[in-house]
Amino acid sequence: MNFLTVFGGTFLGALIVVPTLFSMAKLFGIYAIVPERRCYVYVLFGQVEAKIDEPGLWFLWPIIGWKALIVNWLGTCYVLDMRLDQVYIRSAPVNSEEGAPMGIGIWYEMYISDPVAYLFKNTDPRGSLGANVGNSTVRCLSNLPLANMMVNRHGMSRTVRDEVSPKSHEWGYRLGSVYIRKVHFRDHEMIRQIESKVVNRLRQVTSAIKQDGTNQVNIITSTADRKAAIEFAKAAAIRPQLVGEALQKICQDSETSEALFTILETQKLLDGKSRLTLVPQQSGLLTELLAARDSPGVT
Repeated sequence: MNFLTVFGGTFLGALIVVPTLFSMAKLFGIYAIVPERRCYVYVLFGQVEAKIDEPGLWFLWPIIGWKALIVNWLGTCYVLDMRLDQVYIRSAPVNSEEGAPMGIGIWYEMYISDPVAYLFKNTDPRGSLGANVGNSTVRCLSNLPLANMMVNRHGMSRTVRDEVSPKSHEWGYRLGSVYIRKVHFRDHEMIRQIESKVVNRLRQVTSAIKQDGTNQVNIITSTADRKAAIEFAKAAAIRPQLVGEALQKICQDSETSEALFTILETQKLLDGKSRLTLVPQQSGLLTELLAARDSPGVT
């Protein structure tokens, strides 16, 4: 029973008594726990009594004295987020030097640099900073040459940041990095015209490439034909000489020449379309009858 009594008392104390005591101590301003990247600003009767921006456990009595007992009752504790924030403004309208309507997308970082100024010098410092960045973008980047807008994003980002930073710091909001992420045309008709010009230019370039390739092929073909014609002409010119030399060598041997001409004559007869009739030797009257039969006027 003693064990259960001690256990029950300890459990109730840990569950109810200890949290109640800590809550009462926090309510009467004995201590405050500041999380990481947070800032506590204590205001009492319209006066800023304390600003704690370092994380950890803080005892308020050594800081604001007896006012710590009533600051949570009659005053206000503002909890500010000190972390880095990011915003992207889409298509800020500007005009180039040539009069082209352009849109600029600008991305920037911001964080609270002075919590007191952030709370009391501007009712909407975040909105004011966004408006300041947008106005600075339009004011600083208007009437720039179109070529610079399309390629010089780093220089434009530095220009906008240098213009905005001093004013934003007065409101307790400091501007971090600024970067121009997108530059585009806002007029859809102009976009269609540019697309049409680009397509036509691509077609012209493609046609020129095809024509140049065709011309190169024609040049190569004509050159090859010319060289082939020259070589064929040379071969036709030296052919009689080669044939004559070969026949001269063959004619030096009578038997070889006779056999060659016999073969050539036979080949000529075989290649011809005339009808050939073979008759035996000493056929006598048979030869004359065959000849008379093939004559045109004999029936």
